[in-house]
Amino acid sequence: MTRFIAPGATLGVMGGGQLGRMFAHAAQQMGYATAVLDEDVVSPAGLIAHEQIRASYTGPSGLAQLARVSAAITTEFENVPAEALAWLAQHRPVAPAAAAVAICQDRAAEKAHFVHSHVPCAPHLLIEREADLERVEAALLPGILKTNRLGYDGKGQIRVTTRDELAEAYSALERVPCLLEKMLPLSREISVIVARSAQGDIVHFPVQQNLHRDGILAVTRVPAPDVPEATQARAVQAARQIVAAFDYVGVLCVEFFVLADGALVANEMAPRPHNSGHYSIDACDVSQFDLQVRAMTGAPLVMPRLHSPCVMLNLLGDLWPADGAPDWAGVLALPGVHLHLYGKAEARRGRKMGHLTVTAATAAAADRTARDAAELLGLAPW
Repeated sequence: MTRFIAPGATLGVMGGGQLGRMFAHAAQQMGYATAVLDEDVVSPAGLIAHEQIRASYTGPSGLAQLARVSAAITTEFENVPAEALAWLAQHRPVAPAAAAVAICQDRAAEKAHFVHSHVPCAPHLLIEREADLERVEAALLPGILKTNRLGYDGKGQIRVTTRDELAEAYSALERVPCLLEKMLPLSREISVIVARSAQGDIVHFPVQQNLHRDGILAVTRVPAPDVPEATQARAVQAARQIVAAFDYVGVLCVEFFVLADGALVANEMAPRPHNSGHYSIDACDVSQFDLQVRAMTGAPLVMPRLHSPCVMLNLLGDLWPADGAPDWAGVLALPGVHLHLYGKAEARRGRKMGHLTVTAATAAAADRTARDAAELLGLAPW
């Protein structure tokens, strides 16, 4: 990424989900061809890419083909095997690097990186075997037991209040390595998306205020309406420290908790564009996917500008009636509505099918219209 890869080249992406699809849209708009590696024959990104390589993330022939056709390669989700990214990096520029992705795949390593970056996180303990349960101090309870790897959108997590519940939860999670995190008095959930170049330049989006339901992002509002400016500035600075501390190249999202006393703690990070940043496609002059393309091609990074206050609603498969579709016509009749559907054929409960971004001249107007849209779709208010 130290030399500029000009439009006309092919950019490769590991993963064919909706993040890969939006990356491909951004790359194609800038004049790049795209190649997707995913074994799903109807993957959202594969459906719109110039080329889809239908192979597993570890298959030698698929990786070799992706390296052969691509000038640079990225990933669209954090659970792509880091070993595959390391192999690709021997042949082509890869951003983010395998070592950074490996940290984000391991909750204990992630917490250690926050500490290394001088950013506070929740008190925690790694539980690798049943004997480690005896090491749990009373101060860590009540807490949340999380699998150390592969958990996302609330999966692989169980709340516990007593030692007996902790033992039961560890058994329910099949005794894989887990991290116990102390439950903290939360006031707000926010996130910061940053991008860093190979030269060390860092840019960031505005702080995003998020609402999760059942562990899945439901609503994002920008600017963050209930977070003091001083807290937002601390979050941006913390995210910049985190991304700089491991020589990262690419787009990174850091999720934070704002506690009841105003303190800020890092929760987790994602080495890729993030669900809470999808609004940037419609509300900013440069989207998170534009910056992903720029970082991996060595193009200059520019500070994004929020030109419209906005509210983003996540659209899950729960909204689809058994015999039809949501009231898209009614939603699209509202001012400032931008509908993004991901090309997934089957709507399932909890499955991310798309998102809706509402932009307006003021945050209050965006919020009013978003609430009207939510009512039409049957979404719970916030």
